[in-house]
Formats: sequence, C-alpha cells, structure tokens
Amino acid sequence: MKAGRGEDKIAADGPARHVPVLLAETLGALAPRPGGGGVAVDGTFGAGGYSRALLEGGARVVAIDRDPAAIAGGAPLVAEFAGRLTLVEGRFAELDAIARGCGFAAVDGVALDVGVSSMQLDEAERGFSLRRDAPLDMRMEGKGRSAADILREDDETTIADILFFFGEERAARRIARAIVADRKTSPYVSTLQLAEMIARVAPARPGEATHPATRAFQALRIAVNDELEQLLGGLEAAERILAPGGRLAVVTFHSLEDRIVKQFFARRAGRGRAASRLLPGEPAPPPATFRLAGGQPVTPGDAELAANPRARSAKLRFAERADVPPQGRDVEIEALTKPPLRSGRG
Repeated sequence: MKAGRGEDKIAADGPARHVPVLLAETLGALAPRPGGGGVAVDGTFGAGGYSRALLEGGARVVAIDRDPAAIAGGAPLVAEFAGRLTLVEGRFAELDAIARGCGFAAVDGVALDVGVSSMQLDEAERGFSLRRDAPLDMRMEGKGRSAADILREDDETTIADILFFFGEERAARRIARAIVADRKTSPYVSTLQLAEMIARVAPARPGEATHPATRAFQALRIAVNDELEQLLGGLEAAERILAPGGRLAVVTFHSLEDRIVKQFFARRAGRGRAASRLLPGEPAPPPATFRLAGGQPVTPGDAELAANPRARSAKLRFAERADVPPQGRDVEIEALTKPPLRSGRG
C-alpha cells in the first residue's frame, strides 16, 4: 500500500487496517471475469488491500513486494486464501518472470500502486518520514546504498540533480552545497538532522503548508530505490505477461510517476505516431499493444478524500492489452526516469 493509500484512523485497539486508494475504481478498470476466476498480479502488495479484493472476487493472485516486512505481514492472507495467493519477495519490474516462475504463462490483470507505503511512512525507524528522528535510510529492501550513503559519497552536482529532478526542489543547488560543506565534519545520518538543515537554508515560503524538506525527502527515497526505473520496468513487464484482453491498472501519487505512465500508455496505444506524419524513409510505428479508454485519469471522490487526505494526489490510469507482440524498450520514456546532466537549481 503506497503513500496516499492508507487510512490513518486509529481504532480502540490500535491502527485501523489500511485501505487502498481508488480500490473500487481499480477493480473496475481491471474488468474481472464475470463470476470471478482469472489470474492477476498485484505488483505492489503492501498491506494486501488489492490482493484481498481480487481474491474475494474469485481470482488467483501472484502478489509481489520488495519489502521483506510486507512479505512477512502477508502470511495470514496467504493462509486465509490457501492455494489462490502466492506471495513473492521481489521487484515488480520483474513481475513477468515472477509470474512465469509461479506457473502462469500469461495473466488477466496487473495492478500497480506506486510509491512508498503508508506503513513504511509510519515506521519512523525506516527513515522515510521527517516527522520523527531516525537513521537516514529509506531502503525498501534494506539492501544497497542508503540515503545517508548518497549524501556522504556523491558529489554536489549529483546530489543537486537528484533533489531537483526527483523532488522538483527549487533550492536543490543550495541544499546540495550545504550538504557537501557540512559533511566534512558532520555527515548527515539522521532524518531530523537533514530536515532541520533544509528548513534553515531553504525555509518554506509564506502560505506553504508542507515542511520545506518534503520534496528533498521524496527525491532521496526515489533515488535510493530506483523507483522511476522500476515503474517503467513494471509497465514493460506487464506488457509482456498480459494475455490479449488483459488489463493493466496503475495508481500513481506524484507528477513524475504519472507522466511516465501517461506517456507509456499513449505511445503503446500509438497516439501521436500516425504513419501519415512520418518523414520520408522513417519506419512505421509498431502495432499498438494497448487500447485506452476515455475519462482518464481517474481521481478520488470527495468521500474518499475526506476519509483519507493522503489520497489527494492519486491518479489511476488503465489500458487493455491488444493481441500483438510487446514493443520492448522506448528510449524516449527511459529519459523520463533519470535526471539530465546538471539539472540542479537554486
């Protein structure tokens, strides 16, 4: 369950069960078989909200999460739906290989709910949130370089590019300069240490409701976990594993993610690439691999926003797989997943 998906209501005996954002709309977009059945991949298991809904609708589900804590927490759901839920620790960019490893040559639906989970945000020790002090970690899998490693090892330009591209941080260069100057004697290793510095060198503008470090924290999290490259990889993997007529539904929570999904669907549906517009000698575009419905993106209604403020930026996009071979890599979309050189500002 990703940021924006969970309700943070507190029940009498502790936190209430997290509820996915746009659940009904996502299930409708996946167009499950009448009477249930079929095979679906939940590429972002989280707390299991989408998987449970798909299982209760009669589907068999392969659920994937890169966070070992989410896999461990899903054990009761595996037991409850014995034989119909397979839970796998892995990255959704590899969902086609994972599904085939579970015995499915093709699937009927793929759901992706992108970003960091509400549970991860609420666990201070993971270092995703700036609300409480914790090690500056942000690794979903607990492997690889942490956010603290990036701030200690990378040069000023690289740090600024990360902050500007992944966080759309206007003061990226100013913040990166402070990080590099300070780390000579006091490297940044905790969330509050970093948040307090950013609030000092790039304070919030009048009327700005969010903490001034919010964009930088988002940027570091995305960089640590390769989230945008994983997103594109997941879209391409879904294209490879979906059966003709199968559906791909993707919920995103910020503009960088949504732009990749929007462009992927548009280009895979052949929009803006008509043969009549090609230059002489330019090869014709490949056949469209997806069909798009109108009325997108789908956003949360007033009732859902009132119950769950984290849903305010959620967008759902979906498409149906056509009966043609997958297209493979698209370098124009790949360019949306990484910072251009020397993009930092501020």
